[in-house]
Amino acid sequence: MQTALAPKPSVPRTSRVARFWRDYGWAYLFILAPVLLFLIFTLYPVLTALVMSFQKYNIMNSTWIGLDNYERLVKDETFWKSIKNTLIFTVGTVPVNILITFVLSYFIFQMKSKWQTFFKATLYLPAVASGVTISIVWLAIFDPTDSGLLNRFLGLFGLDPVIWLGQSGTALFSLILMNWLGSHGAGIILYLAAMGGIPKSLYEAADIDHASGWTQFSKITWPLLKPTTLYLLVTGVITSFQVFISVYLMTQGGPNFATTTIAYLIYETAFKFYEFGLASAQSFVLAIIIIVISVIQFKYFSSDIEY
Repeated sequence: MQTALAPKPSVPRTSRVARFWRDYGWAYLFILAPVLLFLIFTLYPVLTALVMSFQKYNIMNSTWIGLDNYERLVKDETFWKSIKNTLIFTVGTVPVNILITFVLSYFIFQMKSKWQTFFKATLYLPAVASGVTISIVWLAIFDPTDSGLLNRFLGLFGLDPVIWLGQSGTALFSLILMNWLGSHGAGIILYLAAMGGIPKSLYEAADIDHASGWTQFSKITWPLLKPTTLYLLVTGVITSFQVFISVYLMTQGGPNFATTTIAYLIYETAFKFYEFGLASAQSFVLAIIIIVISVIQFKYFSSDIEY
């Protein structure tokens, strides 16, 4: 004789809620702190700036002007000049920095462990120093007089001193040169970690097949380092589009707007001319440019990467 199964007693809703908080309450409390920080110090300022970009902002009385700030940007020659300078700086620094970082990492990886540690610590040291300190050092290097280190070096070959930061033709290149000769430490550490993660069995198999060094590099090393290269490319472009400290301390956008970048133009618009609505519009245009370029990079450079 078959007996029907007795229905399970229903758990009161209050009991389920109490059990949920007993099991997961502490986890949500720990998550609450960073979520609140994000909402207060990131999301709220971003949304506020978005609203300000459609206003003629005044602390006492703001006026809604719609797309007028964005229309002003389209007609502003200085804005387009800043975009051009930022693009030149980005194209001139990011690929070269990745190449320099990779070459240094490749040679360091061939060394013994203690020497790897030494060079990683040495090359990472500039990343610990503040951008202000590095800019002040480079101001001394670019000193236009004979006492400047770079001009003193040129003097060894009988060349006249160059006003590196005071001429439109050399000011932006000087900032690019400064970027070439520093800030490789983090990338070197990432590349070395990625190289260390490549299975040695792949190289052993290549040796058995009598593959040349170039073949091993092009078929094993480089393809397996593409995710790291993509990461450095994306972060490098984002950082270059936001370059500010070196411009502010070394050239202040001059001469003749030759080194005015988007980030520096935003600063000047907001805190020199007090046009916060226009500065907010410039900020969102910069954000859109960075997002579009990042999406393009992920689409075209990660198509053959397997994660």
